[in-house]
Amino acid sequence: MENGGSPKEWRFGGNKGLTHASAVTVRGVINKLMEKLNADDTRPVIPLAQGDPSAFPSFRTTTFAEDAVCAAVRSANFNGYSSTVGIPSGRRAVAEYLSKDLPYKLSADDVFLTIGCTQALETVITVLARPGANILLPRPGFPYYEARAGFSGLEFRHFDLLPEKDWEVDLAGVEALSDENTVAMVIINPGNPCGNVFKYQHLKKVAETAKKLGILVISDEVYDHLTFGSSPFVPMGVFGSIVPVITLGSISKRWVVPGWRLGWLVTNDPDGILMKQGIVDSIKGYVDITSDPVTFMQGALAQILEDTPSDFFEGIVSLLKECAETCYERTSEIPCLTCPCKPEGSMFAMVKLNLSLLEGIEDDLDFCCKLAKEESVLILPGTIQSSFATYCII
Repeated sequence: MENGGSPKEWRFGGNKGLTHASAVTVRGVINKLMEKLNADDTRPVIPLAQGDPSAFPSFRTTTFAEDAVCAAVRSANFNGYSSTVGIPSGRRAVAEYLSKDLPYKLSADDVFLTIGCTQALETVITVLARPGANILLPRPGFPYYEARAGFSGLEFRHFDLLPEKDWEVDLAGVEALSDENTVAMVIINPGNPCGNVFKYQHLKKVAETAKKLGILVISDEVYDHLTFGSSPFVPMGVFGSIVPVITLGSISKRWVVPGWRLGWLVTNDPDGILMKQGIVDSIKGYVDITSDPVTFMQGALAQILEDTPSDFFEGIVSLLKECAETCYERTSEIPCLTCPCKPEGSMFAMVKLNLSLLEGIEDDLDFCCKLAKEESVLILPGTIQSSFATYCII
């Protein structure tokens, strides 16, 4: 081929696996809904499709957190690269923060700092994705688990959450799904998208079931302590002496700063099983080949966790409770909508559509698209979880 000529064919192309994976994520669906907005509608868009209330003025983080970040930047102590597992002060701070709710003490070595809870999720899924393995995921749940597992070649199977039992885990279903290749199950507590909060006794049964099956529990606790019902938040790590638990969390929700992108992956394993099975070494190996959280954010973390006053958290929970009660009460007044369980935590509720009462609406996705177009309101369709196709997530 002469200079300036064309090859017979170009030998590169896009990765279709990425296109498929993004289509089933919350962000992918939101992007599709955004395309349905009426450009001529001058009303502000009401974004109810993501756990990000920072868009609303009443939900602002504490000045203690803002001051901590400013101090970390101005100190000039955090301008360089960090250790791939996270800087020591940040790891110690997370260990101390989580240990307050546990019957044993975590150490800094149990903590890996990540770019939000999303990278913590990516890390644990990648670590577990050996050939032939499968993982059990909740339905409904957070679809990024499916997207990441699928992209990593890790088979996923769904167990149901039961709306008639306050969205408890169908433990019989978990046992029926598990086989010799099952490596883990995921729970999300407080629940996304169901707004439920698992009770102590139920979590203990989850731990006992996982131990019986020989699998670990991945506990997504990004909404930790954001509870406003009769059930207090109980971390899954409480049961770390029964079964190994990997906790995923961040400051994104409780401090209302999802854009700060600082989270953690924590091993709750007083018996050292995860170390013996090579999981800890694999986590270290993965973070060695990926990106780190911004160093000055890591540097601010100890001050954020230690100095934030309790009245800030109480104010956020009070606002969330008011929003949840308003949503539940107003929904009950609309004949075509039903909320099976009053939300008690997180920032979401599952609402069932009665399509027979909705003229011109084909399904939940059609409902969400038309709501975006006609009212500039964004909510998620339940089809993001296949068996909940007549639900919407608010």
